[in-house]
Amino acid sequence: MKSAVLTDQREVTVSDRERPSPGDDDVIVEIGACGVCMTDYHLYHGTFPAEFPVVPGHESAGEVVATGDGVSNFEEGDRVAVFPGIPCGECDFCKEGKQNLCENTVSMGGAGDEILDGAFAEYLRAPAQCLQDIGDLSYSAAAFAEPLACCIHGVDRADIESGDTIVIVGAGPIGLLLLQAFRASGAGTIIVSEIVDERREIATQLGADYVVDPTAESLADQVDELVDRVDVAVEAVGLPATIEEAHSLTSPGGTTLVFGVPPQNESIKIDPFELYYRELEMVGVFALTQNTFSRAVTLLQGDRIETERLVTDELGLDGLQTAFDQMENNEGLKKMIYPNGR
Repeated sequence: MKSAVLTDQREVTVSDRERPSPGDDDVIVEIGACGVCMTDYHLYHGTFPAEFPVVPGHESAGEVVATGDGVSNFEEGDRVAVFPGIPCGECDFCKEGKQNLCENTVSMGGAGDEILDGAFAEYLRAPAQCLQDIGDLSYSAAAFAEPLACCIHGVDRADIESGDTIVIVGAGPIGLLLLQAFRASGAGTIIVSEIVDERREIATQLGADYVVDPTAESLADQVDELVDRVDVAVEAVGLPATIEEAHSLTSPGGTTLVFGVPPQNESIKIDPFELYYRELEMVGVFALTQNTFSRAVTLLQGDRIETERLVTDELGLDGLQTAFDQMENNEGLKKMIYPNGR
């Protein structure tokens, strides 16, 4: 089978590899679509550690083509989305439903202490416990289940109430999914801050009440002109400066959600007295759980989330390098890889 392999930092090679066989509790999925994520980009750049060679890709969906002897809940021909983590199921976090914090988790194509080959390949071996039936949902839409599940986890962590005012800093694919997830969860006014004109336009189409350009004038001044308070400020860029900017917007009693992936070993300035006196919360969001993954598939099946406008580039396995180059130049939105063609 053909696979897109990271052979070293900033090196991608499409090569032939042996098609995997299922273990007793595994299935083999013929990959219909796999989205390119910033995690893949970080693995490519070496900012997330990985042992090379490795096949990235963890936002995937496809068709079951083989099952292990111990698998009874899936059969050949089933259409599925793949939960990319393999939690141990035994640690306290797993028992609490927090598989994203599993002490022994293994990742298929994503960031983790142990990374197995992922879904930028024609076929993927995955434990049956990691599959979610998608019915007649398109593979391209179903590939959004993983990033949408992360966004649902973020909304859960924000603990919003109906009518809350939300500011989202950054309208990349994740920011636009967060916009829709907050809207589906009962948020009131939603403001999106984004420097790219086209992304601001899409944010408006997807339900933002206001869109602002933070380079035109101070973001804080623009937000103050639009709303009286900010219950949740969401950083969806991944930079220390924008985390501080988002936090500066949060009103007393509110929450700053750190969603974007910041560089490691960086620091930001926080006034602890302000946290105390204004009862502010700063909340991190990491990955997804099996619960939020299942909920993401349900929302996608119910047409509650728009995905087509987020896909700006459709590529084969040999286009993964192009996708990374475009991401480096901030071009387009979601890049979708079709390992077996469309």
